[in-house]
Amino acid sequence: MRVIITGGAGFIGANLVHLLHRERPDWTILNIDALTYAGNLENLKELEESERYRFQQVDITDEEKVREVFAAFQPDAVMHLAAESHVDRSILDPMSFIRTNVLGTQILLNETRNLDKDVRFLHVSTDEVYGTLGATGYFTETTPYAPNSPYSASKAGSDFLVRAAFHTHGMDVVTTNCSNNYGPYQFPEKLIPLMISNAVEDKALPVYGDGMQVRDWLYVEDHCSAMLRVLEKGKAGETYNIGGNNERPNIEIVRAILSHLDKPDSLIRYVQDRPGHDRRYAIDASKIKNELGWEPSWTFEEALPKTINWYLDNRGWVERIQSGAYRDYYEEQYGKRLTD
Repeated sequence: MRVIITGGAGFIGANLVHLLHRERPDWTILNIDALTYAGNLENLKELEESERYRFQQVDITDEEKVREVFAAFQPDAVMHLAAESHVDRSILDPMSFIRTNVLGTQILLNETRNLDKDVRFLHVSTDEVYGTLGATGYFTETTPYAPNSPYSASKAGSDFLVRAAFHTHGMDVVTTNCSNNYGPYQFPEKLIPLMISNAVEDKALPVYGDGMQVRDWLYVEDHCSAMLRVLEKGKAGETYNIGGNNERPNIEIVRAILSHLDKPDSLIRYVQDRPGHDRRYAIDASKIKNELGWEPSWTFEEALPKTINWYLDNRGWVERIQSGAYRDYYEEQYGKRLTD
């Protein structure tokens, strides 16, 4: 099996590369990543000498380069994770989200379809495409789309392009919509690593609004195992929601981190809420459980301390992100400057 992973130097992508390398020893993995600010090759340094892992710096919106890479590697499957994903950034700069998430996805679909072989295309999306929920109810695979941020709108657009590829061209595509991930290698702008980092340094922990925005938290290793299950067992043209069965308000997450680190709640600072901030997300993951036999292996009570301890044990990794020194890793390994 020859698999292309897009965005494999990012948070979820790096965890997926590690899982496939570990769990599928007869697979060859090609990681293509543009190495924008959230891409970090240091996440994969343990695999640099492996004959089963390769990396190429590729912007998925570069049609000529994508065509060249696909033709040379001849993948049996594409796992498409590359995306601009931070909601705050999408509010400030929506065009980069449209470019990568919409245009990039269509280019990948085009080049997959142009290969003279059957190729499975797994498209990784988000529960944010469904909009927001009230105090009750859950997102299912048939929930109408109602994105409320430029980020979620761009991901909704990419989902529709994948759907169209199935219905128009008969492509072997599957889509996953996951809830909020947490775990190792997450860029420190996201809630859990940001709160850990600030708490360790006794800095204020900024919490939007009243902190009662509810999310279904999914440990990244569980997400990766679910993606693998869908890749291997999912039905073409279908969508599978992936959740952690763990709804919690943001303020509860923040307080759990402070408690684990033995830091006071007085570090919490409530700040003006994000524009268009969705109130609640909750995933009904019964379809993937009933049809493919997948469910989360990690409880939040197990995985949050594991995540906190990873960041404590890898303070150098965090500091290199904060200082920007992680950007030098590419030059050190490949002998040339990293291009944005």
